[in-house]
Amino acid sequence: MKPSKLLLGCMCLLLSFSLYAQKEVNKNHSCLKCHAHRTYKYMNEDFGMEIKESMCSNRMIDTLAYQQSNHGMFKCTDCHSPEYETFPHSGNLRMELMYACNDCHAGDPEYAKFHFEAIEEAFYESMHYNRSPDAFTCWSCHNPHTYKTQARIGEKISETVSYDNNICLSCHADVSKYELLTERENINILKSHEWLPNQELHFKNVRCIECHTQLSDSLLVSHVVMPKDSAIRECTSCHSANSHLMASLYRYKSLESRKGSGFLNAVIINDSYVIGANRNKYLNILSVVIFGLVLIGIFTHTIFRIFKSK
Repeated sequence: MKPSKLLLGCMCLLLSFSLYAQKEVNKNHSCLKCHAHRTYKYMNEDFGMEIKESMCSNRMIDTLAYQQSNHGMFKCTDCHSPEYETFPHSGNLRMELMYACNDCHAGDPEYAKFHFEAIEEAFYESMHYNRSPDAFTCWSCHNPHTYKTQARIGEKISETVSYDNNICLSCHADVSKYELLTERENINILKSHEWLPNQELHFKNVRCIECHTQLSDSLLVSHVVMPKDSAIRECTSCHSANSHLMASLYRYKSLESRKGSGFLNAVIINDSYVIGANRNKYLNILSVVIFGLVLIGIFTHTIFRIFKSK
């Protein structure tokens, strides 16, 4: 009897876990059955007929991107009013203010390593906020339904560059979104960066924020976006032994390398020949020595063969 009871207990545990997992998967089903699609249907009670409408593009949710995002474990009503559970939604719900990052993250020891308070202070110093204090928020750059901390989790630098630059280009290359924040004409990115040598190569391998933000000692990613007149234009800022990029784009990778390999190993064998950074000087010296020894060996061998042939 005991084995059967044990088996029954395991089955009950697995069933409970399965039901819980299914509940987690379906917790947003009532919202996503409309907001995950280009169209939605509802019954018009006044006329007794079903109506099919197009979903507004900025109300559509990419379910896969949401599940993979930093907020993917939350219910929609963790951030949005519970009144949204009633459909059709009340029109005044569209006017509700969105949470700011620190409404949830401030003062929470679990998130202390991300320095949200310092990020908020830096954000208030940025050109974006000071140009449009009423319209520009955290969500202007960080879509709450898709955002993830790419700089910390990205395996490849190229992926981090692409992800972060697409955040900037979501406004600066999209007239419809850009016009929500300013009355100015949209900026032509290519034209405003004509001075940049190998422009396409830079765009693929360097983030916009490397040149357009102040460096920060405490934050992994600076949030003080500077005016264009203050942007970095000197090649030596990046293409030098003390590269600007080692304090920004490669900062997290460098810190992680030092944790795993130790400071000395990280300095000597790190991935130092990066965009802008010089090769490690010790490896340079070693390569020159090896090359010299090879030449000496070839020269000695040649002389030996000459004398032997005589």
